[in-house]
Amino acid sequence: MNKLLIVLVFLLQAGAAQTPLRLRMTEVARGFTSPVGLCAPADGSGRLFVMEQGGKIKIITGGKVLPVPFLNLSSRLDGLNIAYSEKGLLGMAFHPEYKTNGKFYVYYSATTAVKEMDHKSVIAEYQVSPADPNRALDGSERVLLEIQQPESNHNGGQMAFGPDGYLYIGLGDGGGAGDKHGPEGNGQDMHTLLGKILRIDVNARSHYAIPPDNPFAGSGSIQPEIWASGLRNPWRFSFDRATKRLFCADVGQNHYEEINIIEKGRNYGWRIMEGFHCYDPPENCPQERLSLPIAEYDHKEGVSVIGGYVYRGMEFPSLHGYYLFGDWNGVLWYLKYNENSKAWDRGPIYTGRDKNEIDGKINSFGEDEEGNVYVVTQKLFGPKSPTGIIYKLGY
Repeated sequence: MNKLLIVLVFLLQAGAAQTPLRLRMTEVARGFTSPVGLCAPADGSGRLFVMEQGGKIKIITGGKVLPVPFLNLSSRLDGLNIAYSEKGLLGMAFHPEYKTNGKFYVYYSATTAVKEMDHKSVIAEYQVSPADPNRALDGSERVLLEIQQPESNHNGGQMAFGPDGYLYIGLGDGGGAGDKHGPEGNGQDMHTLLGKILRIDVNARSHYAIPPDNPFAGSGSIQPEIWASGLRNPWRFSFDRATKRLFCADVGQNHYEEINIIEKGRNYGWRIMEGFHCYDPPENCPQERLSLPIAEYDHKEGVSVIGGYVYRGMEFPSLHGYYLFGDWNGVLWYLKYNENSKAWDRGPIYTGRDKNEIDGKINSFGEDEEGNVYVVTQKLFGPKSPTGIIYKLGY
């Protein structure tokens, strides 16, 4: 991409409209301890499953939180620091055929025996109990993939099934500041799964299979699971139900947070770039083979981007096409494609009269079976603080 085009894209983003979107946040349930995600199976039950970082998956049904967890992985986790941790239970996804096969998948941080590694990320398959739809089957774990992690942070953790039926997995760059792992950094090293979006076929008889149309399948030297590269810490991605595009929020280093649309085989720049800006080297970085974000913001506006969803629910048709996302500091935003400028406009979401009124941190977003969007929040920070609240977004 030439420099003139890069400058033009940046100016379009910088000049994007800031028209506020006024939405209402309706409380759904509270009392969660460090909730980090929410998802729902396509089984017609209307249930919401909330992941707690400490290892429990809890069910909201009929407006109430069931007292017994669906699954408790706390005994499998590597230790969480009481003050701050990026480890734990970080992701969950239901198989597209969950209604008939009862399979679901989790991403969690486990202790490793490998020297010089902090822990390992585990992607495992579980099954629901045939006797109780609100309990996972004890002893049903089938480990698909284990990935060694050199540091405690930047673990990613998002998982989602795409419209193609394959499982997509987000992995951070392995932690530490500036991705100083090897000469290129893990984000640019195609021999490691760190700093990547993966795509695997969980329906194989063995642990998993490589989809034959993965961009590096059969390449020999490149890890065949890789779907896209150059990510720092993808904290929540999602598929637009209408367009099938994969929106991914990538947490920045010191200055810029970004939103990308992930496409097959693309390189999203880290650690060469942070957002639209050179990072390593700090000037005149090579950009020809890189894909730029669709939006960015600097640390005057936020500290850590939290990826959301393109609204496609039936309750509020006028919200269709709005990508709803936020920042860990409690601010909500939207992106909306502008057909005139051919760029994505970013604007604030007001949940009060003239501002956003979330009292606490935004940890994640979620979506129910009907396409409604939820905000996963935590009033007080800390893995042992039961102050998590789930809200539903709408008018």
